[in-house]
Amino acid sequence: MIITTTPNVEGKRIIAYLGIVTGEAVMGANLFRDLFAGIRDIIGGRSGAYEKELRRAREAAFKDLMEAARELGADAVVGVDIDYEVLGEKNGMLMVTVSGTAVKLG
Repeated sequence: MIITTTPNVEGKRIIAYLGIVTGEAVMGANLFRDLFAGIRDIIGGRSGAYEKELRRAREAAFKDLMEAARELGADAVVGVDIDYEVLGEKNGMLMVTVSGTAVKLG
């Protein structure tokens, strides 16, 4: 499955637009509350634990996106957009959403 942020796939012709597909992942993120409370502790450096949680959420959202595209018989998803949001009381949840257009290539 080709996933791209561009509106087309180089060297391929889009023969059918199958619809918009999305993938979402919402993760409990007590660690995000801790991040904001202890921001002074990580200024100037990277936090491997937070990056790992973000990566896990992003991968789950992309997996959902690809499954939705496969169900439509797509060869690719074009125009993909990735969004991150912090949700919930005291910003205790992280949501990653990805969306794009499922297409058939010729």
